[in-house]
Amino acid sequence: MTTQIYAERAENAEIWDIEGRRYIDFAAGIAVVNTGHRHPKVIAAVKDQLDHFTHTCHQVVPYENYVRLAERLNDAVPGNFKKKTVFVTTGAEAVENAIKVARAATNRSAVIAFTGGFHGRTFMGMTLTGKVVPYKVGFGAMMPDVFHVPFPVELHGQTVDASLEVLDKLFKADVDPNRVAAFIVEPVQGEGGFYEVPKAFMARIREIADRHGILLIADEVQTGFSRTGKLFAMEHYGIAADITTMAKGLGGGFPIAAVTGRAELMDAPGPGGLGGTYGGNPIGIAAGNAVLDVIEEEGLNDRAISLGNRLKQRLQSLASAVPQIADIRGPGFMNAVEFQVPGSKAPSAEFANRVRESALSKGLVLLTCGVYSNVIRFLAPITIQDGVFAEALDILEEALRECAKEA
Repeated sequence: MTTQIYAERAENAEIWDIEGRRYIDFAAGIAVVNTGHRHPKVIAAVKDQLDHFTHTCHQVVPYENYVRLAERLNDAVPGNFKKKTVFVTTGAEAVENAIKVARAATNRSAVIAFTGGFHGRTFMGMTLTGKVVPYKVGFGAMMPDVFHVPFPVELHGQTVDASLEVLDKLFKADVDPNRVAAFIVEPVQGEGGFYEVPKAFMARIREIADRHGILLIADEVQTGFSRTGKLFAMEHYGIAADITTMAKGLGGGFPIAAVTGRAELMDAPGPGGLGGTYGGNPIGIAAGNAVLDVIEEEGLNDRAISLGNRLKQRLQSLASAVPQIADIRGPGFMNAVEFQVPGSKAPSAEFANRVRESALSKGLVLLTCGVYSNVIRFLAPITIQDGVFAEALDILEEALRECAKEA
C-alpha cells in the first residue's frame, strides 16, 4: 500500500480517514475519479439505476443505456470511420479484448509494445507491459509473440530515430512485419513516467502500420476522459488508432471499461468471442453516461488545461530552489515532475519518495511512477475546487523546499 490512510468518506478532491483527518487527493484512485469523488450527477445516475435493475448480462437481456453509451463512444473516439464498442469491466480486460480483436481481424499473432508501457496485470497485460518489477517478477514465462521496442525519451538519451532503428532491426532479425497484428501504445505513458509519445514518432508508427497492414491500438485507459485536455489523448496527434481501449475515468469510480474500434475489426471475432458476464454492468453504464455529461457540461477539457498550466508554472518557479528537478511535463492535467541527483543524470527515486512522504505528512496524497521510480505524477480530480487546489500547491512547494534543504 502507498499509504496507511483508511478512507471513511470522500468528496470531490478530499478524503477523510477513519480518525477524521482530511487529505487532498492528488491520486484520484489512479486517474479514476477525474470527475471527483461522488460527483452528484454520477451518484444520482447510479441511484436511479439501482431502482430499476442491477444486472441482466447484456448478452442475455440487453438494455438501452448500454447502446446509448456505446453510440456516444463511437462518436467521440477519434477516427472518421464506422465504429463499434464492447464493454468489459477493467482496463486489463479491455487490452486483452483489443488484442483478441486484432489477432482475429488480421489472422496474425505477433504484437509490438514499448518499454515503460503499462497495460495491466493479466498474463497478456503484463507481457505487453514494458517493466519487470513489480509486474512480471515471480510469475514465470510470459505470453509468446510479444516484442518490445524502446520508447523514445530524449531526457534519457533515447531518440525517435534510435527507437525506429530498433524497430527496423526487429523486423529484420526477430519478426516478419507481415506476421504482426498490432502495435499497442499509450499516448502518454502512465506507470512508465508520464512521457508523451513524440508527434513524429506517432506519425511514423502509423505510417509503418499502414504499410505492413498492422493495426494501431491506443491504450487510453489512463489518458482518457479529459485528463490530457482532450476527451482522448490521441486527439493531440490528429491520428486515429484502429482500436482504442479505455477504463478508469469512464466510470467515475464505478468499474467499467470499453474497447472501441473500426466496425469491421470489431466484427471479426465470432459470436461470444468478446464480452463477459459482468461486461457493461448497468451500474457502470449509468455512471459512464453521467461522466460524459459532466465532462461536457462543466467544460473539463478546458479545466484540465488550466489546472495543468498552474501546476507546471508553480513547479517551474521552484526549479532553482530544488536542483533535483530534472523535468516538468505533461499535457492537460496529466502532469509529472522527474528527479535526478544534482550534477548528474542519475535518477533519484529516494528524493521522489521523500517528497511523497513529506507531502503525505502535510495532508497531500501523491503517487510516484517511472521505470526508475523517480517521478511524481499528479492526478487530482479535474473538478478540484480552486481553493483546495491552491492549498495543495502550497503543500507541494513546502514539501519540495524542505526535502531540497535536507538533501
